Amino acid sequence: MTAQANQAQTRPADGQRPTHPLPTDRITLTGLRVRGRHGVLAAERELGQEFVIDVTLWLDTAPAAAADDVTLTVHYGELAEALAGIVAGEPVDLLETLAARLADACLADVRVGRAEVTVHKPAAPIPLPFGDVAVTIVRDRP
Repeated sequence: MTAQANQAQTRPADGQRPTHPLPTDRITLTGLRVRGRHGVLAAERELGQEFVIDVTLWLDTAPAAAADDVTLTVHYGELAEALAGIVAGEPVDLLETLAARLADACLADVRVGRAEVTVHKPAAPIPLPFGDVAVTIVRDRP
């Protein structure tokens, strides 16, 4: 791997450098649909709406692959359940706050070096035609 590629691989989104290189393996879960009550408007809290979640986790999957053992990797079914519980749980005003909570849940597994989380709000209260509103964050293990 070139020095430039290695540098890009280890540079977190916030500009701080992690102390270890990130694994190149990824687990991706896209299109998780969950009803939640997030938003700044009272009607959003009262009526709720569907949110769509995409996550990508960077981790070393080699131990799980070598042993063919799900306990040595992130179980994406359990991950989906945990993320759905957060989205369906306590309401927050901002998508940024919700995305941060989801990223924290992803990083709770010590095998995960980086998490990218996108929260889509396809029914956001915007009085113009639009396709989607989304917030994407990237967080690295401290």
